[in-house]
Amino acid sequence: MPGGSIDIGAGRGRTDRARRRARSTSRTARLCWLGYLLTGDRARAEELAQDALVRTLGRWRRGRLDDPAMYARRVLVNRHRSLARRALLELRHSAGAAPGPVPGPAEDVVVVWAAVRRLPPKQRVVLALRYHEDLTEAEVARLLGMPLGTVKTLARRGLARLRRELGPAGLDFVPVKE
Repeated sequence: MPGGSIDIGAGRGRTDRARRRARSTSRTARLCWLGYLLTGDRARAEELAQDALVRTLGRWRRGRLDDPAMYARRVLVNRHRSLARRALLELRHSAGAAPGPVPGPAEDVVVVWAAVRRLPPKQRVVLALRYHEDLTEAEVARLLGMPLGTVKTLARRGLARLRRELGPAGLDFVPVKE
């Protein structure tokens, strides 16, 4: 060090970068899980998460973003909707495709996952955001652009359907009324 001075903050830059990298990795993992819950496919989930992060970064750099995490979730959900609509149109105009494999090694997981995949898309999205992302009903409503009552109804109906389909064995997996 020139002049014998010691730069106390020299190591802090690396620590801050490491902390930011860890937060970024955590956010990416959460987005990937949300994408997986919506699609059931790891590759598509990662693609949705990456797309959401790229779009969020662009918006954030322009300084027009209050809540980056919420915006990234919204981008992911909206992109999933767009791709699902496109896939439905392509399916209508093609001979049809075989459904993808059901994930999960344990029998319980397979049964629960199959029940979740049979839910209507809106119920599935609401339940994924509400219980996996741990968002409040108001946050889910804001993110999806739906009235709060609609979110509550979709969650209630989705949970009721899961309880009905899974029976007593599903109580370990389906949240009970709070």
